[in-house]
This record gives sequence, C-alpha cells and structure tokens, in this order.
Amino acid sequence: MLPESSLKFLKEFMTASSPSGFEEEAAAVFRNYLSGFCAEVKTDVLGNTMGILNPGAPLRVMLAGHYDEIGFQIVYISDEGLLYFRPNGGIDKLNVPATEVEILTANGRVPGVIGKKPIHLLKPAERDTAPDLSDMWIDIGATNREEAEKLVSVGDPVAVRSNFRMLNENRFVSKGMDDKVGAFVVAETMRELSKRKLNVAVYGVGTVQEEVGLRGAHTSCFGVDPQVGFAIDVGFATDIPDIPKKLLGDIKLGAGPELSRSCDNNVVLGRLIRKVAGEHKIAYQETASHRASGGTDTAQMQMTRAGVATALVSIPNRYMHSQVEMCDLRDVEGAVQLLTESIAALKGDESFIPGID
Repeated sequence: MLPESSLKFLKEFMTASSPSGFEEEAAAVFRNYLSGFCAEVKTDVLGNTMGILNPGAPLRVMLAGHYDEIGFQIVYISDEGLLYFRPNGGIDKLNVPATEVEILTANGRVPGVIGKKPIHLLKPAERDTAPDLSDMWIDIGATNREEAEKLVSVGDPVAVRSNFRMLNENRFVSKGMDDKVGAFVVAETMRELSKRKLNVAVYGVGTVQEEVGLRGAHTSCFGVDPQVGFAIDVGFATDIPDIPKKLLGDIKLGAGPELSRSCDNNVVLGRLIRKVAGEHKIAYQETASHRASGGTDTAQMQMTRAGVATALVSIPNRYMHSQVEMCDLRDVEGAVQLLTESIAALKGDESFIPGID
C-alpha cells in the first residue's frame, strides 16, 4: 500500500495544472518531492525534471513519465469579452462544451466556462454533430474586451479545472491522469530505489510536451544518454462497453500494469522484467499495444543517439483525454514494485542486444 505521504503527493500533483509547453506547476511539485530522497534534482531548459540516484555508476537507467496534459491556448478576445481558443494536444471536441476551465495567467488562475449555442437554437442537423472548437468560447464573466484584458492575455494557456477524487477504495479520477500518473510512478519508484543498494545509475525524469510530439523525452534522453529506458504512461482499459477487445486486448482496471510487446520494446529487457514479475509474484497484463510503434515516450527514447533498450509500462486508464480519466491504485502500486525490483536486480554488466547471449 502507498504511504499517506505518497497519497498526499498524488493529490497535489494531480491538481497541478500543466498544459503542454506550460508545465511549471507540475514541475515544481515533482521537483520538490524528488528532492527529499534523490542525490540531485534538476530541471532543464525545456522543463523536464530529473532526480538522480547513484550517479557514478557506468550503466545508466532512465525512467520517463510525462507530466504535461492536454489543454487549450487563448488566441483572440472578442468585443464581448469572450475568449476564443485553439487545442493544445489531442482534444476530443465531444468532451469540450460546458467544461469548467482555468486560464493560467501571470497573476494566477482565472476561472471560466466553455460555452456554445444552446440546444434550443441549433438546427436539427446541428444537434447530432459535435461543434467545432471555433464555434465555442471561454466565458470568464467579463462584460467587454477591456475588462477581459485586465485578467487574461492572448497566448495564455488554459487547463481543465483541477480535480481529484477517489471513487470507492482503489479507483481515482482526475483530468490530468495522462500522464501525471506515470510521472507519479517514476517518483515513487525513485523513492523506493533510494532505500536500496544500486549497481546502476537511475535517472527519474518527468518529461514535457509529450502530447504535442514526444518532445521532452527526446531532449532529456539525449542528455542522460542511458543504456536502459522505461517509459511509464497510461494505456487503454477495455473493461467498459463497446471497446473492441479483438483489437486492443483484454485489459482491466486493478489487474496490474500493462507490459507491452511492440517494436518500441527491447525483447531482452522485456524478458528480464517478466522474469522479475514472476519471481516476486507481481501481477501484470500483456498487451501488444494499439499500434506497432509510436505514441509514447518509449519511441523517442529507443531511437536516441545509438539506441536505447526500452520498455513501456502502462497504467490502465478509462475515459482517456477527458475530464474524468480513471485509474486504479493497485495498478500504480504494481508498476512501482515491478520497476523497483527490476532495476534493483540489475548488476550493471548486462547486455540488451537481441539474439546474443
């Protein structure tokens, strides 16, 4: 079970807003937490934050979980004081109308709501079609442009209103699960590893701008230059109606983290972590991933410099890219245990070249 201090960090981290490219809030929370047990903590020019354990060891292992989230950005303020916006990351426009948001300004958060034309005034054909983002706006209660410009500016990032709630004993919801839950697993794994005698150097990285092109993983991995890399992200839970198991597999909340077998995953490293899972009786779920390559920080890490032995560990997630993404603490705890034991088992002289014993 996660200690109370970890659960406190989880809530604080989840409620720190961090739209892609504007991750300062989450970075500060992550950095502060890691500073309690890492030998060194630093944030780079893009905003990636890394904690380091046993930095002198020749074999370097990197953990990556991105703490940016999807959001919006203000592009225009109308004469009526309404704010028009563009997407920042993969927005599902079906989820957008009536969303409560917060504009992240230089002077703090400004609350608002996303509005659109009422259903009563829509033409029959319009009622069955999701409105375009350009037909929606953010209302912050201003009466005109001048009043709005005293509170917000063009270019300000916009996040969905912060939320975190436990549902029943193990499941929790938040708008920023993708992928602050993965970065949380990175931090907790670093905390656990700080208690162990390590044969390898470990770099726990919270990456930025994943939702707009896996950008933070590219630069941070180049800087760390690891031989081994684990990416921790969310994966699709298929235990809800109308999700095709024949395409995505049978993945349940609470049944353990997902281990992927795809082009982004080194087969030797994959065998090692599955062996560790068996030895320590750690439950996990197998997935072939929803495509052969790409979509997570794993892909960028694997292709950095001369190549990195990578593995993707995913936390099953319901309602991805919505305001109420749902995960299960048992999957989070399983991922932390599996990563901790796998890294602690490394002697530092392993080869991860496929097909060579």
